[in-house]
Amino acid sequence: MKKPRESKRMSDDAVKERTGKTWAEWFKILDKAGAKKLPHKEISSYLKKEQGVGPWWCQMVAVAYEHERGIREKYQKCDGEFSASGSRTLNVPLSLAYEAWVNEESRRGWLGTSDLEISTATPSKSIRGKWGKGSSRLSVNFYGKGAKKCQVAVDHMKLNSSKECANMKTFWFDALNRLQIRLEG
Repeated sequence: MKKPRESKRMSDDAVKERTGKTWAEWFKILDKAGAKKLPHKEISSYLKKEQGVGPWWCQMVAVAYEHERGIREKYQKCDGEFSASGSRTLNVPLSLAYEAWVNEESRRGWLGTSDLEISTATPSKSIRGKWGKGSSRLSVNFYGKGAKKCQVAVDHMKLNSSKECANMKTFWFDALNRLQIRLEG
């Protein structure tokens, strides 16, 4: 069975190959530009306009800088909220994966809890709902990958901390493993 991936920052060699500078060089440039006092959007804009960095790399460099300088915690989005995500590609039709989520009895069998209160569901596309006592929210999206293959992507939002995100990331990883065993088994 799959194991959770540790998210690590890209190596200096890899970032230099793609951007022309190492992490330390980028961090020095951003320090000199006063980025410690700038919101994420302005850091990214500076990288694009003043340093000629492409859109994807603007985000990568800005987030790495924010983590390095303690401006943003792990799993924290630029708006300050915390969220955890996970996904799994399953060798089953999309409709079967969707049904495993919307059918409460089935869901309890692999999820192991009844903490999800579905508020909206678009058949074979998405589910939105409250988690636990309603303080956090869940978004589940379903993507067809052929007649008998699909991807399920979970985004657990409005979590309280980086630690809670790490816990929920592990929870969703294990839950998606159980779903995969149940559906493919």
